[in-house]
Amino acid sequence: MARTKTLSLLSFAFTLPAFAKPCEGLPTHKAFQQALVEARKEANGGLNLDMWGTLVARSGEVCLVAFTGDAVDAQWPGSRVISAQKANTANAFSLKGLALSTANLYSAVQPGGSLFGLQESNPVNVDDAYDGDFKKFGSEKDPMTGKRIGGVNVFGGGLALYNAKGEIVGALGVSGDTSCADHNIAWRLRHKLGLDHVPAGVSADKNDQIVYDINAGKSAGGYGHPTCGGQENAIAAKLPKSAAKK
Repeated sequence: MARTKTLSLLSFAFTLPAFAKPCEGLPTHKAFQQALVEARKEANGGLNLDMWGTLVARSGEVCLVAFTGDAVDAQWPGSRVISAQKANTANAFSLKGLALSTANLYSAVQPGGSLFGLQESNPVNVDDAYDGDFKKFGSEKDPMTGKRIGGVNVFGGGLALYNAKGEIVGALGVSGDTSCADHNIAWRLRHKLGLDHVPAGVSADKNDQIVYDINAGKSAGGYGHPTCGGQENAIAAKLPKSAAKK
């Protein structure tokens, strides 16, 4: 009996790693950071600020955190956790057959909206989100890596990731500029990573593009996002089509 139990435990130990690598197959820290830097350099209509970016696996586990500036405080320190919130939100509320960007959720969570209260549903795990050495933030050893920090964010900058098979494999979030510019940068980042095979969405293009249809405080379609005062909305109209919509 003892030998049987030992063999069972050994078998479990050998099979466990297959389930313990949720970030396997997703972009590396170097590839993600390079693409983030490139996406931030393009005209995005905002304040031209440096950015934080976070990538999460489908399990919600943080795979990596990166930034575009020349130092850890070259971008708003508060945007690090916001970028992780956005990634978590896009992952948590997107499915194989329907992608919802964080921008798509803005109007729906307002009082009277169809998803009112959603923003309170999955609070940030502050112990994990703010733990660790500040100097390691955004590096390959960022203390959030490997943890589920949760959080729900309902303005632009978070997008689900879909591979060439149309499978949802996680999400990314970026933060550090206006929320509209954040969305544009996130969109370009996802496109550069080749993970924009979006199956369907609530925008006119049937993907998770930001929707600017708020008039007198009301979104015509229920998934609108406010403009941010710059040229972000004009730029959004010219962003690359998601891969599944080419």
